[in-house]
Amino acid sequence: MTTSIAPTASHSESYASSPAPASADTKRAATSGFVGTLIEYYDFSLYGYMAVVIAPLFFPSGDPTVSLLAALAVFGTAYVIRPLGGIVFGHIGDKYGRKNALLGTLVCMGVGSTLMGVLPTFEQAGYWATGLLVLVRLLQGFSAGGEVGGSATFISESTPKHLKATFGAFTPMGSTGGFALAAAVAGTVSMLTTPEQMSSWGWRIPFLLAFPLTLLCIWARTRVKETYQNETKKKEHSPIGELFRKQPKALLQSTAISAATNGTAYIGLTYMSIHLITQLGYPRSSVYWIATLAIGISAILMPLGGYIGDRIGLRKLMLIGLIGYIVLTVPMMALMDQGLAIATLAYIVLMLNTVATQVSAYTLLPLLFEPQYRYTGVASGWNFGVIIAGGTAPYVAVQLVQLTGNKLSPALFVIAAAAVGLMGILSIKRDATRAIT
Repeated sequence: MTTSIAPTASHSESYASSPAPASADTKRAATSGFVGTLIEYYDFSLYGYMAVVIAPLFFPSGDPTVSLLAALAVFGTAYVIRPLGGIVFGHIGDKYGRKNALLGTLVCMGVGSTLMGVLPTFEQAGYWATGLLVLVRLLQGFSAGGEVGGSATFISESTPKHLKATFGAFTPMGSTGGFALAAAVAGTVSMLTTPEQMSSWGWRIPFLLAFPLTLLCIWARTRVKETYQNETKKKEHSPIGELFRKQPKALLQSTAISAATNGTAYIGLTYMSIHLITQLGYPRSSVYWIATLAIGISAILMPLGGYIGDRIGLRKLMLIGLIGYIVLTVPMMALMDQGLAIATLAYIVLMLNTVATQVSAYTLLPLLFEPQYRYTGVASGWNFGVIIAGGTAPYVAVQLVQLTGNKLSPALFVIAAAAVGLMGILSIKRDATRAIT
């Protein structure tokens, strides 16, 4: 089966009939997807920003790097279970409706993040504390596995063909905005507490905020209109089985695109703050605010990326972002030890590339799969890519620096991930005609 991209607004015929503006349902779906993904990724990414604080509390060691690597390994375990979450919530979404699955992901993430805020530390419970930390991260990973695929699918199915990228940008705006919000909250708590208070109780506050935020998001998602009803749900129907039988090529393509998108993005979203603190010695609170600014700017620019994507095409937009990472990562990281101002500017430049890659990926993936297993296909492809290069990014980056002694070595990981993405996007036909249904 030939995999193709649905036409974008760059095709002249898309405008010939003066396409209608987005409906209220489209706007409501995009807003709901944005808010839900924002809260989910706030909850999910907090661990990465708090890793420097959490590490000695749950993995005490005489060597801070050993503690940090252990904490980052747990960060990565949440990604291992993400495909299972994608399969379970994809099954629900493809058989019983997208809304039911998306509400389920919210509840799981809200419970997991709230529990994170009340966990005992190693000093209080020994290895039980470590085990509970792993279990809670697994619950968060299970939830996240069903979130972005469902959000991207839901928005895509609610949006007219000529505005796919414009509104598809709301999902990466939410996920990236969640990282920025997490960095802002971490920075605020760090600024208002002493290091001793932060280690004692301050680190719990950002996680406990998940409870009211989750309630807000559930309210928003109950107000949207369902986009898909599977008429065969009472018959034998396995979305994951049909996916592997009928569209294995699309699954491979989506996995490659996801690996590139996440492998490049997570260096900026999670590792860069660790790099600025541990490798370059910048103050923790200052770094949190630098991360908030850089990631926040990229989140705000997502709709602009969507606007451009609907005009130049998704392939071109993705290529711009991937080539940008290949060309700019080494020089930008090399500039980061020249003071906070230069480090901030370099960080922002790197994060601009993720606008192009994320908007393209989130918009493109739902266009690759048939409706009856679209949620499962998007979630599975995305999660496989996240395992390969997303959740592993901060751990691999720290290990590369340890093994090579070169602070710039994480750039090699970024370049390799971008190269995988180039192969994936170039394998998809440009002159597609299938519109999403």
